[in-house]
Amino acid sequence: MITRKTGRLRLREIKEGDIEQIHALNSLPEVDKYNTLGIPENMEETVRHFQRWTSHMQGAERKVYVFHLSDLQNNFIGLFGITIGRPKYRNAEIWYKIHPQHWNKGYATETVINILDFCFNDLQLHRVEAGCATENIASYKVLEKCGFTREAHTRQLLPVRGKWLDNFGYAILENDYFNQIKK
Repeated sequence: MITRKTGRLRLREIKEGDIEQIHALNSLPEVDKYNTLGIPENMEETVRHFQRWTSHMQGAERKVYVFHLSDLQNNFIGLFGITIGRPKYRNAEIWYKIHPQHWNKGYATETVINILDFCFNDLQLHRVEAGCATENIASYKVLEKCGFTREAHTRQLLPVRGKWLDNFGYAILENDYFNQIKK
């Protein structure tokens, strides 16, 4: 099981005992506001998502990493995910969901910085991407603070709550990352 630590946070891969916290987080309307997953209809739907994630977290050609994020007192903060692209491209996409009680505390930024270290040093990726609804100002500010470059504005890409939202596409390259940490 992969675990990581920042100054204030612990990240560890999700486990079955996390399902109730995952369900509670995904059931919050504030968290769902810009999320394509949608609010789960019931616990069984959350279990299916959990099983899908964990099935892709197996084997040598791993495609998915999903981390349970908590503070040092073990209070649940949120989830953080990495989806690996095709091996030849050495790329991945990241995503995160922070519980509203923990918004505006710098946890997302702290976690993205830590995960970029994992992506570029441990996984030896070339490119890490992220996307967010154009209206999700907090999310794109996190990405920009962490050195991501906005590369795209895609119209009506995200199906969220019965409407189509525009998306900003962001990326950071290994050269960007290593030049940034040298400063």
